[in-house]
Amino acid sequence: MYTLAKGELTTRNLVKISVLGAIGMILMFFDLSVWFAPPFLKLDISDLPALLGAFAIGPMAGVLIQLLKNLLSLLVEGSGTGGVGELSNFIVGSVYCYTAGFIYYRNKSFKSAVIGLICGVILMSITASLSNYFIVFPLYSRVMVPMDKIIEMASKVNKHVVDYKTLILYAVLPFNLLKGTIVAGITLALYKRLSPILHR
Repeated sequence: MYTLAKGELTTRNLVKISVLGAIGMILMFFDLSVWFAPPFLKLDISDLPALLGAFAIGPMAGVLIQLLKNLLSLLVEGSGTGGVGELSNFIVGSVYCYTAGFIYYRNKSFKSAVIGLICGVILMSITASLSNYFIVFPLYSRVMVPMDKIIEMASKVNKHVVDYKTLILYAVLPFNLLKGTIVAGITLALYKRLSPILHR
């Protein structure tokens, strides 16, 4: 398993991680709802800085950026989900960035970047589905909204959602596939242009 090597813990890289984490937190403010998911699932591109960091510095840098992004969000904005949403964002985003960054870092090429991002989107979506089913929604229903209300909110915008399992299958899974694919496309479009700055 890849860990952040001592040589990567330079002051310069720590500054990059900090800046990218702050940018990620800012991007969390710019979100929107999608037509098939309940309103608490918001689409944003805040994983973008972490993916760029994972490609430029290493996969563990992406995880640190995700951690910093969510901690800053808690400090600046607080949590409307009792911290559950931030926990979910960190878990899912870390799997995405680590997977994509790990594959890319082993063989730095456009092909490996594409493969890494595809694998990242798939694993991210699977992780989101499992973590939401077993951890996030049960926690959220305890601290915020009862489970039947969550399902009711989802069924109002998506007729295929009729119970807990269909909530995961027809809302959470496609939501994360869509989000991951959009962020992956933007990453591919921007990374080569930003690479000289990220490696400076």
